[in-house]
Amino acid sequence: MTKAYIRASQWLKSRIEQGGADDRGDISITTIIIWVAAVAGAITIAGGIALLITRYNARLAGI
Repeated sequence: MTKAYIRASQWLKSRIEQGGADDRGDISITTIIIWVAAVAGAITIAGGIALLITRYNARLAGI
């Protein structure tokens, strides 16, 4: 492992530990619903784009 990788991982670990110490509150159910909806929407959009690319791949190759 390189020194930069080790430093980056140590920095990330310290940031995670700090974040855990600063935020001890409960996550509201509204926040969870919003995050789940956002992730589901992103997966749906990515899947739709992948489907379109697969379907029209032959036509796109001619461009």
